Amino acid sequence: MKVVLLAGGFGTRISEESQFKPKPMIEIGGMPILWHIMKEYAYYGHTEFIICAGYRQEYIKEWFANYFLHNSDVTFDYRDGKNEMTVHSNHCEPWKVTVVDTGYNTMTGGRIKRIQKYIGNEAFFMTYGDGVCDVNINELLAFHKSHGKIATLTAVKLKQDKGILNIGGDNAVKSFREKNISDGAPINAGYMVLQPEIFNYLKDDTTVFEKEPLEQLVEEGELMSYIHTGFWQCMDNIREKAMLEKLLASGEAPWKKWTREVPKEYQL
Repeated sequence: MKVVLLAGGFGTRISEESQFKPKPMIEIGGMPILWHIMKEYAYYGHTEFIICAGYRQEYIKEWFANYFLHNSDVTFDYRDGKNEMTVHSNHCEPWKVTVVDTGYNTMTGGRIKRIQKYIGNEAFFMTYGDGVCDVNINELLAFHKSHGKIATLTAVKLKQDKGILNIGGDNAVKSFREKNISDGAPINAGYMVLQPEIFNYLKDDTTVFEKEPLEQLVEEGELMSYIHTGFWQCMDNIREKAMLEKLLASGEAPWKKWTREVPKEYQL
């Protein structure tokens, strides 16, 4: 299945780096977070990607244009007036990557609408280009197929970072306890599976995918949630980037599954 990645936003909350490059191209562990997400999907056998670019879209195209060269052993021969390049070996992933300029100011739904011709009449994965997780992609797909609805999103609960107060009617604090993961409200973590009918819900460049389209799907009973209780983390600011960097440096990055063999039951 094809994987659509939203990578066109400005990343204003991490402007220290996004002023120079698109947010999904900000590096953790020496590689763009976008690459990490693609590695997640490729681990489960999904290796055809469509990147919805916008802000600094040329940066993404140039990065992938040079990716083969930067991951190959090459000889450059300029002798006798020649200009020859010989590739001895390369270490690139066997991916097909389509980078589409979906507009500078286009909203998320509009970006997805613009890549419709690259999808055709088939289901596809879709996620945001700024968050990593250890969701089992093929279990997510199996869940989507089991219910027959148009859309499935992955839902996670964010842990509260404050203590919890029980306040009475007289404003007196009746009890206090430390936060608990169950105190968090479920949020849309991306990692979606969408049927091609989703394009009927996308009007134009002004369509915000998370507003009218998802709200209409909810009203029609066509949106399901795959509950993920494992790791998920977006990279909205420098603090979160540093946290992801620390996990990678320590060898404890939960999303980095590609160094392990895919279990047979999860192979395509």
